[in-house]
Amino acid sequence: MRYLIITADDFGIGPATTQGILQLAEQGIVQCSVLMANSPYAAEAVAAWRASGQKLELGWHPALTNDAPVLPAAQVPSLVDAAGRFFPLGVFLRKLFSRQLRHDEIRAELTAQYQRCTELLGQRPTVINTHHHIQIFKPIGGIIKELVLAQGPVPYMRLVREPWDMLWKVPGARAKRLFLNWHGRSAARRQRRLGLVGNDWLIGVTDPPCVSDPDFFIRLIRSVPGKVVELTCHPGLLDETLLGRDCTREDGMMQRRVRELELLADPRFLAACREAGFELLAPHRLAELYQARNMG
Repeated sequence: MRYLIITADDFGIGPATTQGILQLAEQGIVQCSVLMANSPYAAEAVAAWRASGQKLELGWHPALTNDAPVLPAAQVPSLVDAAGRFFPLGVFLRKLFSRQLRHDEIRAELTAQYQRCTELLGQRPTVINTHHHIQIFKPIGGIIKELVLAQGPVPYMRLVREPWDMLWKVPGARAKRLFLNWHGRSAARRQRRLGLVGNDWLIGVTDPPCVSDPDFFIRLIRSVPGKVVELTCHPGLLDETLLGRDCTREDGMMQRRVRELELLADPRFLAACREAGFELLAPHRLAELYQARNMG
C-alpha cells in the first residue's frame, strides 16, 4: 500500500482561501491543512473549521515571511520592517544567510506562534510545516523541533525533498524545486535522526505558470515513487484580502490558488491517485501506523 497526504497550506491566510480549503475537505480531496496563527484571520478560520465539522486535520504553519508577528514588533526588531511586518521571502533569506536575524528573536516568535496555534485549536498541533518551507534552514527547523519534542506528542513534520529525476520528468517551477531539494535533503537527514514521523517525498511545489497545465498534479502523482508521499497545494477561492499581504493583482499568485482548487477538484485527479496505488491518509493516521509497526 502507498499513502498520499494531500495538505492544503495557508489555512487562515484569508477568508476565501479558508473557504476553498474547507470545500475540498468536504469533497474528501484534502485530508490536512495548517493554520497560520499570526494571520489576522486565524481565529475566524478556526471557527469556520469547527462549524464545518472538522473534516480535515488542522495543524500549525509557522510563518516568518507574511503579515506581522504574534509578539509586539519591538520584541523582535530584527525580524520586521519599519512598519512592524515580516520581511518578504527574498529579503528574509538574504538577512538569514547574512546572519542579520537574531536567533533568540526567531525562537521567541516561533514559541509565541506555537502557543497561539495551540490555544486556537484547543490542542497541540499534530502536523507541522512552515510557510515558504523555511524549516529547511538553520536555526528555524531546529527551533521548531525543540518546541514540539519538548511538548509531545510528536507531530507529523513535512520533509521537503523530491526525487532528482522528477525535476526532469515533470516541468514547472524547476528552479524553485531544485533550490528547495538541495537544502531540504540536509534538513530531512537531521529530522530523520530525531525519529520524527514524515513523508518519503514531497511533490506539488508550484509557480503560477505550472497550473496552466491541466495535468500538472496528475503528472506528479504518476511519476513519484515511494510509499509515503505528501502533495503540498495552495487552493482557495478568489481572496482579495491577500492583496498587499501575499500577492499583487499582477503576479498571478491569487489566481493560482483558484486554479489549484479547480485542478484538485477535477475527477481525473483522484482517479490518477487510485491508479498510482495511493490510499489517501491524514497525517495522524501515518503516525499511528508507524507506532503500531514499531510496537509490533
